[in-house]
Amino acid sequence: MIPKVGMRFISEQEAYEFYNAYAWEIGFSVRKTGFHYLGDSLTIKTRTFCCFRQGKSAPKKKSDSTDGNLRFNRPEIRCSCPARMKINLIDGSYFVYEFESEHNHILATPEQRHQLRSQRKVDEAKISRIEVAKSVGISTKAAVDLLAKEAGGIENLGFTRVDVKNRLYTKRSLMVHKGDTSGVLEYIERRSSEDAKFFYSIQVDEDDLITNIFWADSKMVADYEAFVDVVGFDTTYRKLDDGHPLGLLVGVNNHKKTTIFGAALLYNETTESFIWLFRTFLNVMSGKKPQTILTDEDAAMAKAIKIVLQGTHHRICVWHMNQNACKHLAGVVEDYKKFNIEFQKCIYDQEEEEDFINAWNQLLTIFKLQGNKWLQRLFDKRYLWALVYGRNTFSADMVLTQRNESLNNELKGYISVKHDMLTFFGHFDRLVGDKRYEEVTCDFRATQSTPKPKAAVEMLKKVTTMYTPAIFKLFEEQVLQTLNCELFYCGDDGAEKVYKTRVYGKNHEHTVRFSSLESTVLCSCKKFEFAGILCSHALKILDVNNIKSVPEKYILKRWTVDAKVLHISSMCNIHEDPKVNISNRYSTLCRIFNRIAVRASQFDEAYSTCTKNAENLAEEIEKMLKIRSESDLNNSSIPHGT
Repeated sequence: MIPKVGMRFISEQEAYEFYNAYAWEIGFSVRKTGFHYLGDSLTIKTRTFCCFRQGKSAPKKKSDSTDGNLRFNRPEIRCSCPARMKINLIDGSYFVYEFESEHNHILATPEQRHQLRSQRKVDEAKISRIEVAKSVGISTKAAVDLLAKEAGGIENLGFTRVDVKNRLYTKRSLMVHKGDTSGVLEYIERRSSEDAKFFYSIQVDEDDLITNIFWADSKMVADYEAFVDVVGFDTTYRKLDDGHPLGLLVGVNNHKKTTIFGAALLYNETTESFIWLFRTFLNVMSGKKPQTILTDEDAAMAKAIKIVLQGTHHRICVWHMNQNACKHLAGVVEDYKKFNIEFQKCIYDQEEEEDFINAWNQLLTIFKLQGNKWLQRLFDKRYLWALVYGRNTFSADMVLTQRNESLNNELKGYISVKHDMLTFFGHFDRLVGDKRYEEVTCDFRATQSTPKPKAAVEMLKKVTTMYTPAIFKLFEEQVLQTLNCELFYCGDDGAEKVYKTRVYGKNHEHTVRFSSLESTVLCSCKKFEFAGILCSHALKILDVNNIKSVPEKYILKRWTVDAKVLHISSMCNIHEDPKVNISNRYSTLCRIFNRIAVRASQFDEAYSTCTKNAENLAEEIEKMLKIRSESDLNNSSIPHGT
């Protein structure tokens, strides 16, 4: 399958198909480029097949847009990759006369390569099935799901959803309605056989009836290891017709996408149930607590968090709070839309506690709500939801209302109150699978292309290859906003320079402190502390102090392309009891090797490397244990007193 100079092909198409098959194995897409005709005929004399990232994109002309500024910059695909194969027609056959195998970019992994353009093709058989399905009005999305299942995964389908405008949805096989217990056990048995690290825990009452269920697979555990800092826990979606909620423990990955850490079906929403759930969750995650947990307004849950997650910052999710505000105040306030605008300003725009209190009192006065009991109870819990009290706590910007609203809407597309337990689990797995495919797509785009800055700003150059595209876009917005920042130098405070900044046209000022000795910059808006990227105010100060690239300390690994790269720590807690030490070491090793297994199982080469090194490691450990055993035996045979 490796091209060589002198290889013979019957036709140009055969040569292309051979090189494209080679590209599939290696992990790149093929493009046909330069060619020459044989004399005056239409027969191809020479042809070049190159990597799809060959060459450079032509620069855009000013006339290409109405105002001279491009409104959308496509990611730069081409990077002058030299890989190519050239063929020449000799005596009726095509021969390879030049082959370059080296690439100057990251190649697609096996789970990404199905998205390469030259590897995607919808064959006639699949088109026919899609057309038949369309003629009877079957859902298009489910059509691709079925074809993917038959192919052993969407990566084996030969095309992506984008490549097909119409998809068909096959008849869903009728499943025998089963009771909760049998449905749960069947699901657990199947998942455990598929994933050796699949974890589940079932809580039963005094009659041995299921009260609560928690489960997480190995990928969820590995994702939590990488993005442990923030967890959101949502129980607002009611799963079954009996009203029991589906509880999802979720986080935010390096692409700003929701990732699932675990799931629970709660039949009993008491403090004791939540205590059991959080302790079970921590047990699965090797005792690692998140920095921040966001939940809805539930007193029993809040009490359980105080008991189990001590040291974790508890915040109320703004989306849930806005839903409750609408429910309690929409019929009380005359102009609720105007009220909501001012309410959001109280939540987000205040940087000092005094400013927040004044804005809150002004809100009550304007809308004549001084005696409203619900608002009074909400104010008593202000430390849990007002951003002025949470700016120093990293939350990955997860308080944004759209995230929970989007997740709830997604769940409605997968789960119905009409589902029995086994059907529910099947659709839940489909939700998780789609989320993970979305993550693979984002990883592919992050590794196979580089964001193209809107302006040639030095501050953006370094981070184009470090931040994921989603984070780069957010950071780029902050960099460009520095152009609208007014700057006022206030003098020195010890080793720090103090500045006031203000976005042009706005009255609100931000205080920024800069230390040239430590290369630190602190802004009163606390965007870096809260969201993990520098704000435009801090970037403005770095720029005026001639710092043209982002200091390493301000580039969080969790927002980078390498966020999921393994960094193994051998540290574990030391205890006086040797048995406890053995248990701690065992837990640490399980966590380490689980992460390795999740990553190494993704393609053949990594799997082979892992198994080979595992065999060598096992042999080394056996030698060490044998030496230790012989040493202990010799020591025990020495007579006392000698």
